[in-house]
Amino acid sequence: MKTSPPRSHSQRGWCPEAPSRAPNTILGLESPPSHPAILALVTYDESLSYLHSLQQFGFKPGLASTRELAARVGNPHDRLAFIHVAGTNGKGSVCAMLDAIHRIAGRKVGLYTSPHLVRFGERIQVNGIPIPDDALARLTTRLRTAVESSSQALQPTFFEFTTILALLWFEECAVDLVVWETGLGGRLDATNIVTPLASVITQIGLDHMAVLGPTVADIAAEKAGILKPGVPALSSASDPDALAIIEFKARELGCPFVHVGANALARFQFPLSLLGEHQRTNAALAAATVRTLRFLLPVTDEQMAEGFARVRWPGRLQVLQRGDRTLLLDGAHNRDGIVSLRAALERHFPNRPPVLILGMLGDKQWPEMARMLAPLAARILTTPVSSPRSVSPGDLKEACRNAGVTRPIRVTQSLAEALKGTAHDPFVLITGSLYLIGEALELLDEQPAGTLDRRLNDWKPN
Repeated sequence: MKTSPPRSHSQRGWCPEAPSRAPNTILGLESPPSHPAILALVTYDESLSYLHSLQQFGFKPGLASTRELAARVGNPHDRLAFIHVAGTNGKGSVCAMLDAIHRIAGRKVGLYTSPHLVRFGERIQVNGIPIPDDALARLTTRLRTAVESSSQALQPTFFEFTTILALLWFEECAVDLVVWETGLGGRLDATNIVTPLASVITQIGLDHMAVLGPTVADIAAEKAGILKPGVPALSSASDPDALAIIEFKARELGCPFVHVGANALARFQFPLSLLGEHQRTNAALAAATVRTLRFLLPVTDEQMAEGFARVRWPGRLQVLQRGDRTLLLDGAHNRDGIVSLRAALERHFPNRPPVLILGMLGDKQWPEMARMLAPLAARILTTPVSSPRSVSPGDLKEACRNAGVTRPIRVTQSLAEALKGTAHDPFVLITGSLYLIGEALELLDEQPAGTLDRRLNDWKPN
């Protein structure tokens, strides 16, 4: 769907142009209340500084603070329609696909995802356009006023604040649909204050075990917490324990349940712009979600095909051509992500061992991940990730050596140094962390981002 170029920003900010029909009428949602205009009192950089200050509260599971903050600004989620997506791997890709398909179908779509790669505004998009800097500053001011103007103390986390900020922008833009990705888990995630049109759960694996629990079953129970009574639920979970828990929760809540398994994948015939067999599983789940909601949100097969053909999701098996050089960027950051990356290399780049630039975070299963990747590389450069949680390049080198690799391994002090050291290699793979991919996109494409944009991806559980 085409969007008009940005107009000059008004006091209420600029939103991508809506379709000709009135927003939300198809879903019978009430009209938004009028709010007094609030002038932007801070700059974009000052807004980022304030958002960064909220990270001192870390990760705080629970919905009370989010609900209170939403109530102080009029519960904007009550006037929006959602597809809620959770999972360990693939939830961002499924969100990107649903966003592309419904935009092709003529809807004005809000997309909320995390983390961002380069600029904070990537998290909050309307029709593919990130929230403008001045709108972010203005809404941050409004929401900060709501936090601080009451005698009752409220200390939202960064993600809680950002979640409500996204709702305010989507309400202001009068979107027809919000594609709504969970941040961490599901049951106690700030995004779980909404009642969606459908609840979608992608593959379940081991990640964030310190917060979500040590087993796949524990993690599946947290993800299944986004299911709501009577609301259609769909999942592509393949782990038997995870699937059993999701199915049980769906039966308990009376949710019509669709499992997208091998049969659905075999029937999926749409050409897909994203690389990797795992993306076909994600696409089959997105297609099933679209079909489940066709009675509310009509989409033709032709529109769905165009959406799959045009979807873009940066940093996930993303190919950049630099003359004769090929750079492959993939934010694989857990064991299952590395499995998918290895399969994609074998399928799309057979007999082409890449030069590997590797950077990882210390709260991941990084020794095992390094051992899985190292044997595939022609040579390896280890590098730090721009995060206090980064694994040291020296420790990564030792993990690669423990895989029995005898190929050259070079320790670098920065990604810029590693990129310079691979400037003449024909095939380079950069992987291990989405944060590393964001920095790579900034360095390779010269996308400007300040230090605070990058630091806003950091969190730690209390």
